[in-house]
Amino acid sequence: MREKCSTGVVCVLLALLAALLTGCTQAAGSDGGEQKGESGAAVSVSPSVTRASGFGAVFLAVDECSSFGKASFTEVPCTSERAAARVVARHDGTPADGPPCPATTDFVLHISEQSQISDEDGDGAVPQGYACMRNLEAPHPGDPGGGGGPRTIVGDCVYNSGSGQVRETACDGKGERKPQYQVAKAVAQRALCPLSTALYVQLGGAQPVGCARPL
Repeated sequence: MREKCSTGVVCVLLALLAALLTGCTQAAGSDGGEQKGESGAAVSVSPSVTRASGFGAVFLAVDECSSFGKASFTEVPCTSERAAARVVARHDGTPADGPPCPATTDFVLHISEQSQISDEDGDGAVPQGYACMRNLEAPHPGDPGGGGGPRTIVGDCVYNSGSGQVRETACDGKGERKPQYQVAKAVAQRALCPLSTALYVQLGGAQPVGCARPL
């Protein structure tokens, strides 16, 4: 049974706290065997029926802000003391089909498609989309070595989580798991990685291969 939301509130459909600090990736060992990871940190939300005026014509548009708690996100003015994260990119559709979030995105909000009388532009529908979010204050799990975020980038650290998977962890060793490898370079193909490379990590983008060295 779906809960109802008050004005400006979006319901979180997945647990947030574990997702914000944990990132996964796909990697291949130096022997060429593929290791598959899960998708990066993301939270699914549904837009509310109505929102207070003054927050912009588009729900969670670029440069707009949200507060967040254990069970809900609320679109709020960025000047509000409740503001906790800012939208750095906003796209329709799904992350699998659309552009990737910026490299240092801290977490992603997946916005469920809704058909409502009152919506962002008055046409009776809020399209499916996703918002790339950056915390207004530290910590920033999306930063290089931060141990999370939806993308793996140069400077990030990973550990072997078993069952052919690798998972991001903080490079400073303060996470739940100690880092085993660090992505030192991004290249177009494996042959361009340094000889010291022990793990090839899938990054995506123009330079999709991450050359990871052992720690």
